[in-house]
Amino acid sequence: MNEPLTYAKAGVNLKKVRAAQAKIRRIAEATFKLRKGKFGEVIGRFGHYASLINIGGERALALHADGVGTKVLIAQLMNKYDTVGIDCVAMCVNDLICIGAEPLALIDYLAVQRVDNTLINEIMKGLAKGAKLAGVAIVGGETAVMPDVIQGTAEGKGFDLAALSVGIVKQKQVITGEAMKPGDAVIGLKSSGIHSNGLTLARKVLFEHKKLNVRSKLPGLRRTVGDELLQPTQIYVKPVLEILKKVEVHALAHITGGAFSKLSRFEEYAKVGFELDKMPQHPPIFCYLKKFGTITDVEMYRTFNMGIGFCVITQKGQGDKVIRICRKHKVPATIIGRVNRQTGVKIKTPKGKLITL
Repeated sequence: MNEPLTYAKAGVNLKKVRAAQAKIRRIAEATFKLRKGKFGEVIGRFGHYASLINIGGERALALHADGVGTKVLIAQLMNKYDTVGIDCVAMCVNDLICIGAEPLALIDYLAVQRVDNTLINEIMKGLAKGAKLAGVAIVGGETAVMPDVIQGTAEGKGFDLAALSVGIVKQKQVITGEAMKPGDAVIGLKSSGIHSNGLTLARKVLFEHKKLNVRSKLPGLRRTVGDELLQPTQIYVKPVLEILKKVEVHALAHITGGAFSKLSRFEEYAKVGFELDKMPQHPPIFCYLKKFGTITDVEMYRTFNMGIGFCVITQKGQGDKVIRICRKHKVPATIIGRVNRQTGVKIKTPKGKLITL
């Protein structure tokens, strides 16, 4: 296979996604006026990691909804459903903490092809484990049975999983990234694997083009391909909340859809860019995806987390303190670059290649 694979060729065109999001934003922002001057007035802009509403007492309620994505298909192929709930919690709470909020509670939405008590019970086990790791309560939920809508890869096992999460933050402690300045250190927190983004491209590379299956084994991987893809998303709540108490944090970024290109969203708040010139070696799964799909470096870094699932941006000289706190919580971290004056995201790959996202 000579033609490089891309996320767009796999069915996810990020340019079209962003265009759709811009239209959604315009429609949604028109509703802000409905709460103007009232309890629950919207604070800040639409489309950041989490949204804020004023609840008085100089506090804000943080809201975020997210799902597991096509990782649900891997769970079906593996016939293993007790971990995707962790992913669902992680995708929600990791975004809440990006604005400095403490996650409080979560409400899940589970749509199934048919009622399967074993499947539902296993999914709930994962949600409960994720909730424990994040320190949140699951206060409610909805289960919908939609055989005409929900299909999947295993007969009768189709499902989709999403959730709404809620957090709390003092308004004066909201983090938007506007405090960033050139010279700030960027600390990368290690991911637990591919997490819950880029699975559409990963499945196409591994299962369609390379003709592997979930039981296949590859040199350098401690697990089967299926187990590697199903590894739950790392939950960063506990180390980040401690970092927020002990370090002057200028910005926080959850590396999810769009991967490192997502750092460009901070340009709305601070006219700065990023130079990531100390990226760690890629975990083996990303090396295989790149090789098997002949995927370019640019496409890899704007689709996958490449081993870094979260970034903390703080003033120069505070990086080591952030790393020590992460180590205390058993989350490896390292300084991967800095903030600079020129907008955009520039990355130096471990092999020394310079790319711009």
